[in-house]
Amino acid sequence: MKKNLSACTTVLVGKDATIDGSTMAARNDDTFGPLNPMKLVVYPAYHNHPNQVKAYLNKCVVDRPADGYRYQGTPNIDYVHEGVFDESGFNEKNVGMSATESVYANERVLACDPLNTESGINEDLIVAATLPFIDSAKDGVRYLGELVKKYGSAEGNGVIFSDKNDIWYMEIVTGHHWVAERIPDDAYAVTGNRIAIQQVDFDDTDNFMWSDGIQEFVESNHLNPDKHGWDFRHIFGTADVFDQHYNTPRQWYGHKLLNPSVDQDPLDFDLPFIMRTDHKIALEDVEKVLSSHYQGTPYDPLGHGTDEEKHLFRPISLNRTQNSHVLQVRPDLPEAASTILWMSFGVPTFTPYVPFFGNADDIDVSYRETPMKLDMNLKSAYWMYRALSMIVESHHAEFSKEDLDYLKDAREYLYRWVNQTAPQVEGMDDKQASEFLSTESHKMVAEMAKRTKALMAQLIMHGLELSKLTFIMDKNL
Repeated sequence: MKKNLSACTTVLVGKDATIDGSTMAARNDDTFGPLNPMKLVVYPAYHNHPNQVKAYLNKCVVDRPADGYRYQGTPNIDYVHEGVFDESGFNEKNVGMSATESVYANERVLACDPLNTESGINEDLIVAATLPFIDSAKDGVRYLGELVKKYGSAEGNGVIFSDKNDIWYMEIVTGHHWVAERIPDDAYAVTGNRIAIQQVDFDDTDNFMWSDGIQEFVESNHLNPDKHGWDFRHIFGTADVFDQHYNTPRQWYGHKLLNPSVDQDPLDFDLPFIMRTDHKIALEDVEKVLSSHYQGTPYDPLGHGTDEEKHLFRPISLNRTQNSHVLQVRPDLPEAASTILWMSFGVPTFTPYVPFFGNADDIDVSYRETPMKLDMNLKSAYWMYRALSMIVESHHAEFSKEDLDYLKDAREYLYRWVNQTAPQVEGMDDKQASEFLSTESHKMVAEMAKRTKALMAQLIMHGLELSKLTFIMDKNL
């Protein structure tokens, strides 16, 4: 099976740990190469229409129920060669899903339960096979668990499910085995491509779920290296030099930003998955983690460390980040406008998170139609924000302040837009609310395009003044 590495970073925040009581489930979708065009779409609900969803990257074919909910997706444009990879979105029942965080099991456990690479469920179709049919975050874990039991898994995947009350993180690690943990309401979690879940309490079915027979599987195959406890990461995960330079530093820096008083080591294999802070976490804090690149440390690729230090650790935000998203469910807004997919196309270090209501049934054409190559008219949101990223990074020292001001102004505008738009759906029926949210979204997207293109024009003109092909004329000549 062909698998373009999806080397992502995940941030999860429980409702009592956030400043506004929302749940937030966030992830960077990182691909193998720097350009992998994608779009944001809404798939319509369907009824009395049993069908199948087929993977493009292996021979998996999943039977789907006759009735399915409307849901959002962020698929690849070249799906025939790259797979569909719907990645993230909400369904009409206000359930969010983000998939996947690639995780890797050790050879000891895979020898006992190999991945079904030939026909097992994979990231290519995992959202389409699951999100249209679930009614809650916990139901998502149950439903996907049944699919893994029936079809097997083609790869190691971390999958996020969220609703207004719960966030569940599910790690599918071998051909048939998985564990899921509910993020405590007063806590947050950070992970990046390593198996994250640690101690599992099999007596606590409110906060843990697992595949049938996983305890017996571990015991009969002598897989637990610990004398005491049942640490999922220790049993199924890896701990090697690659982890220390590619994975653990991202988890370390996420904790450093959200929990700056805690002193940790970026090379520590046992960094905690779940932590608590002495302050409330806001949307911009999550965005800050996902857009980060070790600022304030010698490891910043855009900083002032040595060449060796700047290339020692893989940053969270990088040019292979195709989209960065936050699935937020806000209890202070009307139910029809309570789910918001905050989407950043491009490198999130340089580009804004644009809000799309989960119950809007229409997406602006600039997001749902993306050409394979850059269109200089910049009608595509994906290419517009990719182009902005390149322009800012090309003269980072000179352009970073202007870009920072643009991002701050964008956040202020977009936060205000959500707070003013959402309450207006109160009293509307579902159809009216969806149409209203769609109409207002088109206006917001147009405003963001106007602001972004104005910044790009400003930066290009500034860049022309920075050319090294210059010569100062002697005024006396």
